[in-house]
Amino acid sequence: MDVQTRLPASDRLAAALAALRDRFGQRMSLSLALRQQHANTTCYLPNEPPDAVVFATSTADVQDAVRICAAHAVPIIPYGVGTSLEGHLNAPQGGVSIDLSGMNRVLAVNAEDLDCVVEPGVTRKQLNEFIRQQGLFFPIDPGADASIGGMAATRASGTNAVRYGTMRDNVAALKVVTANGDLITTGSRAKKSSAGYDLTRLFVGSEGTLGIITEVTLRLHGLPEAIMAAVCPFPTIAAACDTVIAVVQSGLPIARIELLDEVQVRASNAYAKLDLAEVPTLFLEFHGTDRAVQEQIERFVEIATEFGGAAPQWASKPEDRSRLWQARHDAYWSALPLRPGAKIIATDVCVPISRLAECVTETKRDIEEMGLIAPIVGHVGDGNFHTSVMIMTEDAAEMAVLKRYMTRLIDRAQAMGGTCTGEHGVGQGKRRYLEAEHGAGAIAVMRSIKQALDPQDIMNPGKVLPPR
Repeated sequence: MDVQTRLPASDRLAAALAALRDRFGQRMSLSLALRQQHANTTCYLPNEPPDAVVFATSTADVQDAVRICAAHAVPIIPYGVGTSLEGHLNAPQGGVSIDLSGMNRVLAVNAEDLDCVVEPGVTRKQLNEFIRQQGLFFPIDPGADASIGGMAATRASGTNAVRYGTMRDNVAALKVVTANGDLITTGSRAKKSSAGYDLTRLFVGSEGTLGIITEVTLRLHGLPEAIMAAVCPFPTIAAACDTVIAVVQSGLPIARIELLDEVQVRASNAYAKLDLAEVPTLFLEFHGTDRAVQEQIERFVEIATEFGGAAPQWASKPEDRSRLWQARHDAYWSALPLRPGAKIIATDVCVPISRLAECVTETKRDIEEMGLIAPIVGHVGDGNFHTSVMIMTEDAAEMAVLKRYMTRLIDRAQAMGGTCTGEHGVGQGKRRYLEAEHGAGAIAVMRSIKQALDPQDIMNPGKVLPPR
């Protein structure tokens, strides 16, 4: 331990902020409003702002900021665009938020190799607009216009994951600034490699606790020749889920298959001016050649009919497809009027596809028995679904019901061989569920990795690993 890190925390922070001011000038802010915006704003957890915000525009900026903070043992919290849902951005020990939104350049597009290199502040919409003219697209679509760096850090997925995989499958390599300010490269553009430990997969999903991602190499895909979207209503939520199970088990290469329960359909009708039957409904999309899409549609209709699905409503025009998927992506906002004044507490679980109908049905029963308003949506082709619980967070009794509901939901998913989070990540909100899922031995290994890469525990402390 050097002289600096032996100083009291307040002195170390003051010295770090002075050094950051010298290095970054007006790109370092102490504004309370700005600091609060860079902490948690999207869930029930309290807002715990950092002590300062630094706006980085290059890898060198990130390295310098990390070196200054490391020299004074001051915590660091990476920030993309703030769409995370489990308190990932909070600063429970104070520290410095490093805002990466200014690092938003597409550095290279290798159309022949179906890959690209981007800075972490590039958003998914920005990237797809940039590469569309080359006949390419990046398929990971978590709904929000998240940054690529944040999506990699949380191992995001979304509506296209059933066909195209998650960020884990679509990140080829990273450049990462480690806790001492060094820059490492975790892979190459090659399609596969057997060279050494898979550091890329280690940092994908690490939620900023092991390092700060400053460059991402992504896999791309060709734009499909034909795209057809549809909505298909079902008499019960179990029938819709059983259809999903049969579709996946049949090997049908569907691109998107999303579930909205009747509560969410009612909310989406009002918000997006749709006229869907207010029953459990699947939102679908098929990609491929004209002939392949037609074959997929015919097979889906056969399966859906077996489970009581009504005739799908089809949308082939881009504007009609966009309207449907925008309604799906706006599920959060459309749910707010269901209980004015309440806050939405969004959570997710994921189970093996064979247990999907059972898990969703039992969750629906809990919602009704506990008297909650909690629309269900889900990337059900992966066995992943979300509930948006409407809660008056100032009411202690309601918060107690919420805690009981979430514990039952997660215990159920884990008992079925699933996970406490399919894509939201752990952050602060789900740390207590991690040991039950992985076991004490695996948690000990995770702690060893954290200690080896971040011995001062300055990289987004208080996230992912359960409290001791």
